[in-house]
Amino acid sequence: IAFQVSSKTDSRTILDANGAEALLGRGDMLYLASGTGRLARLHGSFVSDDDVRSVVEFVKKQALPVYNPELQSLKLDEAAEEESKDEVYEQAKELVLSSGQASASLIQRRLRVGYPRAARMIEQMESDGIVGAAGRDGRREVLGRRGPVGAAEA
Repeated sequence: IAFQVSSKTDSRTILDANGAEALLGRGDMLYLASGTGRLARLHGSFVSDDDVRSVVEFVKKQALPVYNPELQSLKLDEAAEEESKDEVYEQAKELVLSSGQASASLIQRRLRVGYPRAARMIEQMESDGIVGAAGRDGRREVLGRRGPVGAAEA
């Protein structure tokens, strides 16, 4: 389903076809059924942001939320797992300091982590004062700090 978009490129991204850029908005949409390759122009009901907010507020006032305890314990387990991943951050920090290079791709290759995690570690190193901000060319200067901010490396 594609609603009104601003360009043909956006339409092609969603549907692999032009057309969504010419829609009128307010419920006007193009539908591409899986496996058919044919677009259908449909009109759904338009619900404004204010209407959505009103409905959400109404539902929230009806009753307090009921949380599933099993799912809540899963969240706690995930938080504990995230804390245990700190040792990978320490390894990444040592890698950056020893190599003198700060890049997510280096951390990905050497520590076998995904890009989002490697990028988060680089951002954390910037917050910790280990690496500088990315320059125009995207490279970061290794500032050479270990441990807490202010403990300079020898």
